[in-house]
Amino acid sequence: MNWQKIKVSSDGTHFTLEGEKLFERDFIEVLKFHAPGIAPVKDESGSYHIGTNGLPLYGSRYERAFGYYCNRAAVISAEGWFHINEKGMQIYNVKFVWTGNFQEDKCSVRDRNGDYYHIDLNGDKIYDEAYSYVGDFKDGFACVRLFNGFCKHIDHAGIPINEKLFRDLGVFHKNYATAQDEHGWFHIDKSGNGLYPERYLVVEPFYNGFALVTKLSGHKIVIDEIGNIVHKISNTI
Repeated sequence: MNWQKIKVSSDGTHFTLEGEKLFERDFIEVLKFHAPGIAPVKDESGSYHIGTNGLPLYGSRYERAFGYYCNRAAVISAEGWFHINEKGMQIYNVKFVWTGNFQEDKCSVRDRNGDYYHIDLNGDKIYDEAYSYVGDFKDGFACVRLFNGFCKHIDHAGIPINEKLFRDLGVFHKNYATAQDEHGWFHIDKSGNGLYPERYLVVEPFYNGFALVTKLSGHKIVIDEIGNIVHKISNTI
């Protein structure tokens, strides 16, 4: 069975394949299948994972279970959050207050002190620093928020990629990221330099060379990668 063709029903209670119900049963909740063909489900016994045959992969049950990323899945027990492998075995001994999903072999977590940081596939912290918030890694970089409220980008080793700090940040997408300073939102390169002098109320990532942005006046326009206005959007509400 090709797990990539298995769909979640519109009400989120069962799976379908080519329009036909799978496994001849409903669950309280199901989430979509992830590689190598494993899905989180919840029934009266709790949350767990099943294979493409519809059978549980292990005997444990959790308060919640999430999808597999980098061959690890986040689960919640009464003791806290942690990750399990495809056999249902806990990867590391630590319990967190919250975990994200692994991306690029790194994962965002929050510990019992309220600190955020990233761990590796073995559950080990990948740098000494702690932050008030961290995002997922994408294309080698992650956004982190310092305890002073400012944000920066770090690499896989936890090293800042430049010396710039911003009020808010987005991830890099096709070499550019969204950023906010005291004047508004704009786009930056990997050196932290703005691509243009203008500031906006809202900016979206570039999509094939162009980005939808909202001016401080509320008007929406489309700009290119050097800030030129290439199109004005109708503002009829």
